[in-house]
Amino acid sequence: MSTVLIVEDEARIASFLTKGLKAAGFAPKVVDNGRDAIEMALLGDADIILLDVGLPDIDGFEVLERLRGQGVSTPVIMLTARSSVADRVAGLEGGADDYLPKPFSFDELVARIRLRLRPREAAPTEPGVLEHEDLALDIRKRRVRVDGNWVDLSAREFALAEMFMRHPGQVLSREQLLANVWGLDFDPGSNVVDVYVSYLRSKLGKDRLETVRGVGYRLS
Repeated sequence: MSTVLIVEDEARIASFLTKGLKAAGFAPKVVDNGRDAIEMALLGDADIILLDVGLPDIDGFEVLERLRGQGVSTPVIMLTARSSVADRVAGLEGGADDYLPKPFSFDELVARIRLRLRPREAAPTEPGVLEHEDLALDIRKRRVRVDGNWVDLSAREFALAEMFMRHPGQVLSREQLLANVWGLDFDPGSNVVDVYVSYLRSKLGKDRLETVRGVGYRLS
């Protein structure tokens, strides 16, 4: 049973999440401030962290920065009433694995939790590095090794590369990539996924990302 650390100072929301996650088969633990969240995360007992941005002592962005600075690689999903693109980008660039604005669907939250937990079952032996064939993605330094050479990625290129590296050989639809890399409020008719796949191909090699016509893309 996976342990979910809920960092939320609103008792009503914390209670709602606790009951729902128990019913979904998780083991939730709750803290209501940033300092306790850091202390518990450093113990390594949580499999995933649900982190509210608006905390009473230090905000969620600073909590995340401190955790990543101390080498904590536990997946973090940020929960916040702030829905601006700037805040979402700040969270992702600060090391968050996902960002879910309030109000949200509980079923969607559970789906995102399960998505973020799956890679941990097959985590690479080298901490903080995802590997597939001759590719290696450094989670902390946000760069990729291609044919033995390290290549820097932009924040969005990195988030997209991480999605592919965590699901090698799996066809990922444009809708999945939009939801997890750009957020659900992006226009589903946008070609931004295709544009960034093209950027990644220029850095990883054009044959590494296969187009599955009418469906999406796959890291081969």
